[in-house]
Amino acid sequence: MLVSSLLLMFAIYAAGVARLWRSAGIGRGVRPLEAAAFSAGWVALVVALSPPLHEWSEQRLAAHMIQHELLMVVAAPLIALSAPSTAFLWAFPSAARHRALELVRQTPLSAAWSAITSPLAAFILYAVALWVWHLPALYDYALDHEGVHIIQHICFFGTATLFWWGIAHGRYGRIGYGAAVVYVFATAVHGGVLGALLTFSPRVLYVPYILNHASGLTPLEDQQLAGLLMWVPAGLIFAIGGLSLFAGWLRHSERVSRL
Repeated sequence: MLVSSLLLMFAIYAAGVARLWRSAGIGRGVRPLEAAAFSAGWVALVVALSPPLHEWSEQRLAAHMIQHELLMVVAAPLIALSAPSTAFLWAFPSAARHRALELVRQTPLSAAWSAITSPLAAFILYAVALWVWHLPALYDYALDHEGVHIIQHICFFGTATLFWWGIAHGRYGRIGYGAAVVYVFATAVHGGVLGALLTFSPRVLYVPYILNHASGLTPLEDQQLAGLLMWVPAGLIFAIGGLSLFAGWLRHSERVSRL
């Protein structure tokens, strides 16, 4: 089921890009860099949800953290930046594409989409999903119930994609560069705080990793490593994103000052 869903997702995107480029020319509508970003994000999804990593994540919190970071700070931004809606629309025949556009443009759907993809709403949804799902009781419950675990992963990937979608869309009019920089760095800060809490906690927070822990690191050492993975590498990715937006802000300000 999972493999077929991922393959279908990639096939629809590739078909849409191929049809669009045949009609408008290579690089029109979806740039080659955007197509490459989708491919890289799709690979990150495949690795994150692969059976070996899934099995390892049931025994080590650090592996589980790698899985979550692949979903939230690698796959999500790459796919959000890859113009997926354009590619997916072009995967369908012209008549179906126009009907889909008319449906999306209807006021209730359009208003709902604008609301949940606004940078502030996406920032809040992302933060809530990150912190709530890491509450020990809920995290333990997800580990013990596969259906809830799947919902957890959908929440992580979905809210992270909405967040980066809002940031990327903001560069073209939803918000300015300055606000985008604030949202990205604020997310890096609160994610880093959660990672620090895991790193410096004097006790193991998640019971299943005491009961089902693999040999090697102790459960507490495993939790400390997981916290560091959330704190440092993820923080660096957000910092790079924030600095890139800041550099774009400076370039934009320089162009405006020359007018």
